[in-house]
Amino acid sequence: MTDERIRGPTSYFPSIEKTYGRPVAEWQALVRQRMPAKHMELVAMLKAEHGMGHGHANAIVAYVLSQEKG
Repeated sequence: MTDERIRGPTSYFPSIEKTYGRPVAEWQALVRQRMPAKHMELVAMLKAEHGMGHGHANAIVAYVLSQEKG
């Protein structure tokens, strides 16, 4: 049995869904709709328009941007 912990932005996803009551896919779609934009502009949008905390907003944006590069 391994005790591998989820690391990186995805480790926030269960908490994001629980806290804000929306699937992570919806948050990711919101970010993608605002692209192209700078990382911190997208974080600020989630915080200002949706009341998301900085850590959660940063995790969503970081994940989306990493997927767009790959």
